[in-house]
Amino acid sequence: MADKAAAIVAGLGGSDNIDDIEACITRLRTEVGDPAKVDEAALKAAGAHGVLISGNVVQVVVGPEADALNDDIADLLE
Repeated sequence: MADKAAAIVAGLGGSDNIDDIEACITRLRTEVGDPAKVDEAALKAAGAHGVLISGNVVQVVVGPEADALNDDIADLLE
């Protein structure tokens, strides 16, 4: 799961671009510094079922593993 978490971080523009991230049932809700750095294709290649971008808020639909991925991503961002 750590490899998938790292791929999602990269797809979100890297750890420096992620201002906040939290899990919500089947999604990772993130706030990014620069939405232009978000690579939807990379997120989908990492296993995301969908990506929704609204301003600086990016929702990555990952299914029921959202909580576990959020924990792994939090470890990467420390």
